[in-house]
Amino acid sequence: MGVRRIAIPFMLLAVTALLAALWAGLLRLGWVLPPLRPTLPMAHGPLMVCGFLGTLISLERAVGLSALDPGKRWTYAAPGLAGLGGLLLFIGVPGLPGPLLITLGSAVMLAAMLSIVRIQPLLHNWLLALGALIWLGGNVLWLFGWTVAGISLWWAGFLVLTIVGERLELSRVLQLSSGKRAAFLAALAIFVAGVVLSAIAYAPGVRLASLGMVALAAWLLAFDIARRTVRKSGLTRYIAAALLAGYFWLGVSGLLGLRFGGVTAGLHYDAFLHTVFIGFVFSMIMAHALIIVPAVTGLQMPYRSSFYLPLVLLQISLAMRVAGDLLANVTLRRWGGLINEIAILLFLALVIFTVVQGRRARSNP
Repeated sequence: MGVRRIAIPFMLLAVTALLAALWAGLLRLGWVLPPLRPTLPMAHGPLMVCGFLGTLISLERAVGLSALDPGKRWTYAAPGLAGLGGLLLFIGVPGLPGPLLITLGSAVMLAAMLSIVRIQPLLHNWLLALGALIWLGGNVLWLFGWTVAGISLWWAGFLVLTIVGERLELSRVLQLSSGKRAAFLAALAIFVAGVVLSAIAYAPGVRLASLGMVALAAWLLAFDIARRTVRKSGLTRYIAAALLAGYFWLGVSGLLGLRFGGVTAGLHYDAFLHTVFIGFVFSMIMAHALIIVPAVTGLQMPYRSSFYLPLVLLQISLAMRVAGDLLANVTLRRWGGLINEIAILLFLALVIFTVVQGRRARSNP
C-alpha cells in the first residue's frame, strides 16, 4: 500500500475534527447556528488540538518512520487513536472513551519519537519527543479530571515544542555560536518549566511559560533564516512571511500571558489562547503545508501566490479578534473569529485544489 493510501483515512479523521472544531468555535463566539451536538461547543479545544493537530502531527511522524523502516508501521496507531478519539468527541460519546483514545494515541506518538531519538539523538528530535511527552502529560491530566482551561498550556506546549523542533529540523538554524545556542536552551527551559509548574500553581506557571514564549519568539525572530529568505521570491518568500508572522503572534501571546496569566475564562483568556493557537500555530501550518502535505501524501502541491490570501486574512482577522477581546467589543471579536475561520477554510480549499491540479498535471503531461 502506498503512502497516499495509508494517509487518506487519517487525514479524513483530522479534517473532520477540524471542521467540527470550527463549527464549535462559531457557536462559542455567539453565532446562531445549529448546535449539531449539545456537547460540541465544549469540545472545541480538544477537537482542534488533539483531533486535528494531534492526528496530523503524529501521522507525519508515522509516515517518516515507516518509510525508513517498514517495521515501524505500529506508529500509525497514534494518528488512528487520536483521530478516533476526536471522532467520539464530535459525535458526543460521553465520558472517558474519547479522552482515553487520545491519551493512548499520544503515548504511541511518544514511543515513536523516542525511537527516532535512538536513531538520531539530535536536538530537534529531542524537542519533538519533549513535545510529545508534554502532550501525553496534558492528556493524562485531562483524563483524570483537569479542565481544558487547566491543561490548555500543556497542549500549547506540545505545539510550540513540535513547531520549534520542526523549524530546527528544516532549517538547521542552530549552526550558531555557543552563546546563541545557550540563549535558545535557556528560553526553552523557562517555557517548559512554566508548563510543568502550571499543573501545581496555575497563574505563576502561565506567567513563567509566557516569559519563555516571549524569549523563544525573540530568539526565532533574531536567528531563524526566515529573516534572510523573506527577501527572496516565490515559495521561499511566502514561507518566510508566514514564519515571521507566527513568531510575532507567539511573542504577543507571551506578553498577554504575562499580563493576564491567572485567568481561565473570559476575553483576556480568549486573546491569550488564540494568539498562540491561531496566530502562531496556523501561521506555521500555512508556512509548512507545501512541504509537509507532499511528504505525507506523496502528492504534488506546487506553490501559488494565492496562498498569500488566507495568510493575510488570518493575520488581519486575528488582530480584529484580539482588539475585540482587549476592548471588550463583542461585535469586533465575533467578526474577527468568523473571518479567522474563513481564512482557515480558504487555505484548506486551496490545498485541496492545488493537490488536485497537481495530480491532473502529472496524469496529463
